[in-house]
Amino acid sequence: MAGKRSAWAQVGRYSSLASLLPASSFAGYVVGWLLDRLFHTGFLYLVFLLFGIAGGFLELIRTLRQDLRDEER
Repeated sequence: MAGKRSAWAQVGRYSSLASLLPASSFAGYVVGWLLDRLFHTGFLYLVFLLFGIAGGFLELIRTLRQDLRDEER
C-alpha cells in the first residue's frame, strides 16, 4: 500500500523529514530556555536542546526504517 505512493508524495514526505531535526532542536531549546527563566537556572536550555536533537534523530530513523520495510513488501 505505502509502496505505491506517487513521486510527489514521496518528495513531500522526505522534505518534511528535512525540517524535522531543526524544528525539534529549536523546540527543545525554547522549552529549556523558558524553564531556565522560570527557575532562574542556566543549564536547562542545553539539556532540552539535547533532548530535542535526540528526539529528532529518533523520529528520523523510525520513519526511514518504516519506509524501508514498506519498500521490501
